[in-house]
Amino acid sequence: MTYKEARVYLDEMSKYGSVLGLDTIRGLLRELGNPQDSLKFIHIAGTNGKGSVLAYTSTILSEAGYRTGRYVSPTVMSYLEKIQVDGTWISESDFAQITEQIKEAIASLEAKGEPLPTLFEAETAMAFLYFQKMHCDLVVLETGLGGETDATNIVKNTICAAFATISVDHLGVIGDTLEEIARTKSGIIKPGCAVVSARQTDIVRDVLKQKAEEKGCSYIEAEPEKMEILSDSYDGITFSYQEFENMHSSLAGQCQRENLATALEIVKQLRKLGYEITDDAVRSGLRNTVWEGRFTCLRKNPVFIIDGAHNEDAAVKLKMSIERYFKGKEIQFIMGVFQDKEYEKITKILCPLAKKVYTVELPNKARSLSARALADCAGKYCKEVEAKDSIQAAVDASIKASQTAGQETGMENQVIIACGSLSYLGEVKRIVEESEKQ
Repeated sequence: MTYKEARVYLDEMSKYGSVLGLDTIRGLLRELGNPQDSLKFIHIAGTNGKGSVLAYTSTILSEAGYRTGRYVSPTVMSYLEKIQVDGTWISESDFAQITEQIKEAIASLEAKGEPLPTLFEAETAMAFLYFQKMHCDLVVLETGLGGETDATNIVKNTICAAFATISVDHLGVIGDTLEEIARTKSGIIKPGCAVVSARQTDIVRDVLKQKAEEKGCSYIEAEPEKMEILSDSYDGITFSYQEFENMHSSLAGQCQRENLATALEIVKQLRKLGYEITDDAVRSGLRNTVWEGRFTCLRKNPVFIIDGAHNEDAAVKLKMSIERYFKGKEIQFIMGVFQDKEYEKITKILCPLAKKVYTVELPNKARSLSARALADCAGKYCKEVEAKDSIQAAVDASIKASQTAGQETGMENQVIIACGSLSYLGEVKRIVEESEKQ
């Protein structure tokens, strides 16, 4: 099987959607020899920030000398980005080989008349196989949807269950209230593991602490308010937090204080468990962390930022970052969202900040809100809104408008921010990088 054939095979599986529950993936992994049982996990759930917490944690562990797997979704730059070891994506040949193993296991399930896995279940099993093959010391694992019934929760050897900020998302799928959503996500807590959380609302904190107590676990909550900021710009943050002094993160944005504090609390718990992680490893890990699409600066003339703010909480944090770093600047937004997201709230929060908004349709047209419908919504809060028929057209128009305005007010006054779904930001990055070469 070639890489192209593997992608075609998996794309066919995507038609079956997603199913919550562990029975199907349990059967698939049994056919594969349960590779996950030979691995140790740091399992991360949450609504906003879990990817950044994963990126910090896994990069620090790699810098500390541990072979570290990371499993992420959604991807921004490439499908292969989903499965990594020490920051290196799985190769096309390994991907094809492991897909062949998955195909054989599924054929065996089908012959027995057992339930067949969804795409996410197959991808999760592939990740476990690859991490086992690569002899990973630790795997930093991001949940897909929810927690308790998410396919990633099939793992047993969780040494740390971590939680990024939990807010309302996927209503009606994993819960109808914030309390129910938190309870679902708390399902990743395993008996005796360390539990580390970002700062949460009282409702969420109570749920997580109760679950930790039930499972005989310690519960630690990050304290970002105790972080001393030494310098702060859209290029990154230099800070001190408890015993971690004069650290620098190349990831910027208001939300990163929360994520940094959470990742450092995970490091403290791992140290208590006997993992040797020096301050130098932490320092180089934070400095070398790359996490595309989270307040990422692509160019500086004009400033062009991409940020996957796809719900109310993320939009509020993006607004705070804009007000902190770009006060008095002329802001243009490029926006694209899925139709099941809180686009009314997102546009209400962000669009009043903009001089102009360009709306686009996402590559996944089945789930995308149309550019026209999003423009109608954004038009309630910004006078200049234009629906574009492609991502390329929106990027080109925004850069041209910034350059024209920059001749009058100065280029340093112009800022473009592409936001909404992460799913189109890889394409935005490609287009912006191509424009820089011209």
